[in-house]
Amino acid sequence: MAAELSVEEKLKQLYQLQRVDSQLDELDILKGELPMEVSDLEDEIAGLETRQKRLEGRVKELDDEVSKHLANIKEAENLILKYEKQMDNVKNNREYDALTKELELQKLEIQLSEKKIGQAKGEAEKKNETLAATVERTESKVKDLETKKVELKQIIEKTEKEEDKLRKQSEKARKKIEDRLIKAYDKVRTSYRNGLAVVNVERNACGGCFNYIPPQLQLEISQHKKIIVCEHCGRILIDDSTLVPAEQSA
Repeated sequence: MAAELSVEEKLKQLYQLQRVDSQLDELDILKGELPMEVSDLEDEIAGLETRQKRLEGRVKELDDEVSKHLANIKEAENLILKYEKQMDNVKNNREYDALTKELELQKLEIQLSEKKIGQAKGEAEKKNETLAATVERTESKVKDLETKKVELKQIIEKTEKEEDKLRKQSEKARKKIEDRLIKAYDKVRTSYRNGLAVVNVERNACGGCFNYIPPQLQLEISQHKKIIVCEHCGRILIDDSTLVPAEQSA
């Protein structure tokens, strides 16, 4: 059915759709950067929580490592006591030398474990400092997020009904327009921050990019024989007569 409409009617429908979508854009502007800020904070918090878990995991590994070396020291001390007791009952030099060597090995084992305990504790201390800073930063970001969410919720509550109404109007308007034109409209609309895909010729210039529109092209636009786009920005150009809403036109 849309294909049977005149070019003028198609332009009026596109203009109506643009009016509704522009009103939706205005509601989005009311929200400002809040949706993006909320999303960015959520991503940052997720990253901080991941880092926090990684740090906590590493601290636990270091604590386990310290416990393991403490157990090694305890075991070595017990062996030293055992070997020292055996020294009292040695029968020859060979046994004496073997026990002396074992005692030296266990003492070296204790020194090595003590060194590794020192290293592990030093690293754990640094990790705990980083962890504390990460937790503090996470808590701060969570508070910021809660504040931003409250602000965004308040704005959404104020505009929700109007936004819902406009979205329904936009969907209804889109159903009346052929797919080819909708695709072209959406492509242009998403190309510009102000979301304008259908613009009026004002003061001999495109209402979107403000480049000069030659008289001959303006005449063609007013004749409504074909859909004409600005050669500079690609926006669909309309004249004053098209500004009358489609449903109000004769």
